[in-house]
Amino acid sequence: MKKLYIDFDGVILDSIKTTYEIMDKQGIDKYNPVEARAFYEVLDWDKTLDITPEINNSLENIKKIIKSEQYEVNVLTHIVCYREGVSKIRFLKKHIPELSIILVPKEFSKTEVVNPKDAILIDDYTENLKEWKEHGGIGIKFDDHARVHEFPVITSLEEIL
Repeated sequence: MKKLYIDFDGVILDSIKTTYEIMDKQGIDKYNPVEARAFYEVLDWDKTLDITPEINNSLENIKKIIKSEQYEVNVLTHIVCYREGVSKIRFLKKHIPELSIILVPKEFSKTEVVNPKDAILIDDYTENLKEWKEHGGIGIKFDDHARVHEFPVITSLEEIL
């Protein structure tokens, strides 16, 4: 069974957009790494994930992928702080209890935490996909607007089936 890793932010939930909107309302410079990190460390992640829109029915589509038994499914997500990781696990376990979740501290590459060789990564961030491919993995770009890209593009997780 082929390993399938699914990114969280920008693939399952539109959490980047939600957190950027909160930052804008609070007058925080999202492009300033020090300000952004301080914001993420005190953010109420449980509340934020609860109000964040799901992208293209991703949770139900992950359940379909798991049920198909075509892939060993894992969520592979970067986190800025411990509280973010706890909230992501809590959120995902509430919706898909059987799902495996791998947290990657932002200081590390996803390829340093799992072996990408011959595994698939679905991610919205191109740099992650490039690095994944350089380490022998298969990258699939998630783009809910279906723009042309150097990697195969899907707009819904269901398309992996």
